[in-house]
Amino acid sequence: MDLILKNANIPQGDRQVLTNILVNEGKIVGYTNDISFLNAAKVIDIQGNLVVPGCIDPHTHFMDPGFTHRETFATGSRSAAAGGLTTIIDMPCCSKPSVRDGDSFNKKIGPIRDQAYIDYCFWGGMTGEDAREGWIDNIYPQIDQGVVAFKVYMTPSVPTFPKVSDAEMLEIFKNVAKTGLPIGVHAENYDICTFNSKKLEKEGRLDGPAWAEARSSLAEKVAIELILSFAEATDARVHVVHMSTKEGVELVKAAKKRGVKVTAETCPHYLVLNAQDSMSERGSYAKIAPPLRGKEDNESHWQALADGTIDFVGTDHAPYEIDTEKDYPGATIWNTFPGIPGVETMVPILVSEGLNKGRISLSRFVEVTSRNAAIHYGIYPKKGSMEIGSDADFTVIDLEKEYVIDEQKTESMAKYNPLHGMKLKGKPVQTIIRGSVVFEEDKGIVGEAGYGEYVPRQSIQRLERTLKYEKYEAVNVKTKDPVAQQ
Repeated sequence: MDLILKNANIPQGDRQVLTNILVNEGKIVGYTNDISFLNAAKVIDIQGNLVVPGCIDPHTHFMDPGFTHRETFATGSRSAAAGGLTTIIDMPCCSKPSVRDGDSFNKKIGPIRDQAYIDYCFWGGMTGEDAREGWIDNIYPQIDQGVVAFKVYMTPSVPTFPKVSDAEMLEIFKNVAKTGLPIGVHAENYDICTFNSKKLEKEGRLDGPAWAEARSSLAEKVAIELILSFAEATDARVHVVHMSTKEGVELVKAAKKRGVKVTAETCPHYLVLNAQDSMSERGSYAKIAPPLRGKEDNESHWQALADGTIDFVGTDHAPYEIDTEKDYPGATIWNTFPGIPGVETMVPILVSEGLNKGRISLSRFVEVTSRNAAIHYGIYPKKGSMEIGSDADFTVIDLEKEYVIDEQKTESMAKYNPLHGMKLKGKPVQTIIRGSVVFEEDKGIVGEAGYGEYVPRQSIQRLERTLKYEKYEAVNVKTKDPVAQQ
């Protein structure tokens, strides 16, 4: 063996089972209760800590190349490793150029190959301009490059990634539906958000919660209703990214029951923060889109994670430079940039506030942090699995470790976080990728830049398994039959 992880507690359904994990050439090759007869180049004593499939963040904006004053792929992936993540899936918009065709894909991946500390995948992109100008065939070179899904925005992103009108989104749905890949949608109604923002700003509202009031729950509700209508009309696989409202939960739940090919994610901040408290205290440092909501939305999302309505969690990690984009002379809640870091705190929040507090079971924790995203984006069982033959990616968690989130002690360039000061119990203490340790709690980052590998979507055929999985979940959102799910 290259590596043995001894005294590891691994998930078996909702139970933990103590065993020894055998790794060779970066793959899981077996499990045994007795290692006395084995030789290994390296043995790591896990000391009874929980070992789960390497956690995945399916929604990041690492800003590289092009916006490296905010984050680089090196700093973003270091931060992710310190948070227990082994793979991230980066969005197409926040780079120069934005990824919208084969050429822009190559221009993005080239500069970051030597920076990555963890493994990574990419979203592809489609915009309103692509639909208007007849450039939709640009999806195919991106598919050839292995993108796992396509992203569209109903509200503006960066200037090089124009939002879609309703008709343009429908045209994109029709064409991407033919490929079998998911379409992720930023679901906020542009007109409602824009009108209300201008109205409240004109009225002199400068308080933080005004941002959340302007981009109301209704703006997300009507956007999701439109997405679901278009999905039913085109048979497209749609994914609601960073869903924030209890109204969204109810819409997605009902759509799944009637067989719509819809999935949804939430973010850690929509589980534990609310607009009134956080935006009153932190202002622009808690400004995101969609905005933070209320405590009822928090609880609705925990329940939706537990019952299968929400399929997995992503961070929407989108850091900005404090001095020029978050807190500068003349900055207000209206003209600062919306985005916060998140990759270093996603797993700790789900361990402390979810698993340890009984809001989600162990089996569900594994699903929402790893397995479901890997299946959905076509990289399972290479990722998101502890099967023999899967990549030896592990997140090692000390369920008893207590600590306080400190925004200054982070690997990210962004030294702000609305979760600052939150007391947690349970923390990733080792991050292992393809059999190599890249993060240790007492040493920090021990991996090397460039170790992380690009992981293309495995195959269109693999996505067929995803569709069957989604259909099963849509009909049986509360059933936990592991044989059926396999």
